[in-house]
Amino acid sequence: MQRSKQQALMFLLGAVLVGGVLGFSAERVMSHGSTDHSWAARTAMYDDLELSPAQRTAMDSVIDEKNRRVDSLLKPVKPQIDSVRANARAQFYRIFSAEQRGKFEARVREDSLRRDQARRTREREDSVRRSETQRTLEQTKK
Repeated sequence: MQRSKQQALMFLLGAVLVGGVLGFSAERVMSHGSTDHSWAARTAMYDDLELSPAQRTAMDSVIDEKNRRVDSLLKPVKPQIDSVRANARAQFYRIFSAEQRGKFEARVREDSLRRDQARRTREREDSVRRSETQRTLEQTKK
């Protein structure tokens, strides 16, 4: 009897760990790592490489196309990833006390708000940067 409890506990611990790792990895992939694709990171790379405005525009196009293609590849599996995440979260709730569950839910909400805010900031930066790059490119053509 004791051995089966230990096995069940080890299985549950393994499932939680795998779910956590998978959820973390999926989140990084699905959210595109807010700094990896931000304009600040791009600009730093462009500045380091001393790219011209035309080269920057070309690089933006290549990176944006790559992001669209990756998104299209991930789109069919996103529901499966969401399901795995929801399953892991359900297992977490069975482990947590009521107080821990409340703290965890608050943390999830805060993380979601932070990601949404980072996404909106990134989209704003993208729009401004595209406009600036387009203006610079048009001025160099004149």
